[in-house]
Amino acid sequence: MTSYKSFAVIGAGTVGLPIVNALAATKDVSVILLSRPGSSAKTVPSSVKVVQVEFNDAAAVAAVFKEHKVDVVLSTITTTASAAQKSLVDAAKLAAIKLFVPSEYGLPTEGHKDGPLGEKNQIAAYLKSSGIPSTRIFTGLFTEFIPWLVDYSNGGKIKVVGKGEAPVSFTSVPDIAGFVGYVLTNLPPSELEDRILRLEGERSSLNGLATQFKTSVEHVDSITGDAGEFKTGLQHEMDVGAGSTGWDVVKNAEGTGSNAAGSANALWPGHQWKSIKEVHNL
Repeated sequence: MTSYKSFAVIGAGTVGLPIVNALAATKDVSVILLSRPGSSAKTVPSSVKVVQVEFNDAAAVAAVFKEHKVDVVLSTITTTASAAQKSLVDAAKLAAIKLFVPSEYGLPTEGHKDGPLGEKNQIAAYLKSSGIPSTRIFTGLFTEFIPWLVDYSNGGKIKVVGKGEAPVSFTSVPDIAGFVGYVLTNLPPSELEDRILRLEGERSSLNGLATQFKTSVEHVDSITGDAGEFKTGLQHEMDVGAGSTGWDVVKNAEGTGSNAAGSANALWPGHQWKSIKEVHNL
């Protein structure tokens, strides 16, 4: 059994709030949610205390961690703000945190040097240099975000940049939150410290999504509209294979064993992972 009894979640967005709920549903643990001053009120379980603090003030954040005797810090801040995690790591070191779970929850970042994926990898390196044990969780794309990625609402087709043939890992938000809550409250530290956990709810190519959504593929040079450049960049990564949670960017190949896509699914025995069709009622 785990020795972790007190958790601090940073951010309450798409995956943050579900993780808060999953942890709070566990007996004999305490959970706090950190949000920025002035942020909108969050609806959380009655057992969860919401603390407003400026994330860039390492001393102030560390004081919160110490006051609540936090064992584990989970950062869920957005990809575009991942560099801001550095001050959170500094706070964790000041407070002698036992485990830090950085904001990954997406495509594999190990080995990346540039862009948003590179920034996340740099945070992992900073954690290591700070001497704080960490657990990185690669999930692939959130299954719920498929329509967003392929611009499905604009014409009802699966818009694909590139060939669209490479396999992509998709994992639903409830599965991600449930997994995080389970492993952090059931597994011993030896199975979590300085580990990369690779999830996969379902595996499909972007082209293959068309069959599931009962539509056709439209190959395009780029995705336009809101966040179009970001979506285009993601699809370019996926087109070379990096959409799989088992992808090794250094070797330019799929990993095997504990480095394979979905290899960490087994850590949550008996769980039935949600399919694409189930999530989207197809």
